[in-house]
Amino acid sequence: MTDTALAQPAAPSPGWQIDRFVVATALTGFALLAGLIWLETEPFMVVLFVIGTVLGIALYHGAFGFTAGWRNLVVHRRGAGMRAQLLLFGLSSLIMVPLLHSGQAGLVGAVAPVGTSLVVGSFLFGIGMQLGGGCGSGTLFTVGAGNIRMVITLVFFIVGTVAGSIHLPWWLDQPGFDPVPLVATLGVSGAILAQWIGLGLIALWVNRVERKSHGSVERGELLWQAQGHGVFRTLVSGRWPFTWAILILAVGNALTLAIGGAPWSITFAFNVWGAKALEAIGVNMGQFEFWQWQYPAMALKDSVLTNIPSVMNFGLLLGAMLAAGLANRFNEASRNRPESRQFLAAVVGGLLLGYGARLGFGCNIGALFSGIASASLHAWVWFACAFAGSLIGIRLRPWFRLPN
Repeated sequence: MTDTALAQPAAPSPGWQIDRFVVATALTGFALLAGLIWLETEPFMVVLFVIGTVLGIALYHGAFGFTAGWRNLVVHRRGAGMRAQLLLFGLSSLIMVPLLHSGQAGLVGAVAPVGTSLVVGSFLFGIGMQLGGGCGSGTLFTVGAGNIRMVITLVFFIVGTVAGSIHLPWWLDQPGFDPVPLVATLGVSGAILAQWIGLGLIALWVNRVERKSHGSVERGELLWQAQGHGVFRTLVSGRWPFTWAILILAVGNALTLAIGGAPWSITFAFNVWGAKALEAIGVNMGQFEFWQWQYPAMALKDSVLTNIPSVMNFGLLLGAMLAAGLANRFNEASRNRPESRQFLAAVVGGLLLGYGARLGFGCNIGALFSGIASASLHAWVWFACAFAGSLIGIRLRPWFRLPN
């Protein structure tokens, strides 16, 4: 997720207008791609494509940003974004941990090893998200909303993931231990309770930081009702209350697990796109160990229209584009031409994001959000290391002429 400053929709103006060209383009793209997916594979992939589209709309209208949320806490001592994220994790944990362990066949959680690769990868990712302007989903939805600088971030994000995939086997040989599913030792209820306690303690710390600086804690993020323009108009064109986005993101991730067999992920698709591009110009990716492993090899061989993360990412891009068109704010973040150092930050940030995501087993969605929703220890380590890296990234932003 991303910088709210780059993508956040404002409240609808009194004279609400729609960018008809952008809306028509998004709907046409949606119809064409849905038809191709239907012809290429099974109907359930079309459903996942639709879920991805709805998630893109929610990310845009909810302005649900990990990057800005973390920075707002560090720089401005405001915790609304962090509290929204913690509430999302808690709700998803409550829904998805029991689902994963319900006995339904074919469901796999986002569980990964804990070791050098995870620590280094998530730390680099944390730096990259502050320089690049967002994480995996944030990069995608801001690109969908027409942000040119984020296109640069996405291109180098993809380059970084491919480099990370080539180096990942070496990193996995460094010290570490096997995945630790909390359910294995605590049971379903115990794992959920332990995670809620952990999230609650972080929320108390966030509140303490904010109260110490401002004397009180903002509660506006927990509003449920739309402000000023009614539910329908806010739904299609305005800034959603955080609670709307939290509910849709939590339900969307649970549906992705129930329908696709695994929680929501973003960055593996970037790996596949980059590897396919290199193969198209004659590079034999099969020579690298990562691309000999079963799932990556299958993804590299098959169409991207049969790859769940890719299909959902396409939907996310189009959903954000549709939302930006309905809000008449497409390309708004690019109307002031960025400075050269800001473009350099997008390059450096994108590379760190990609390399870090591959070593850290995903981004804020695949590793953190879906990891906690799967009650995996690695998600908590990822959270701590990425936040530490984010502190470095925040300190570096002024040199790149990026506002804090």
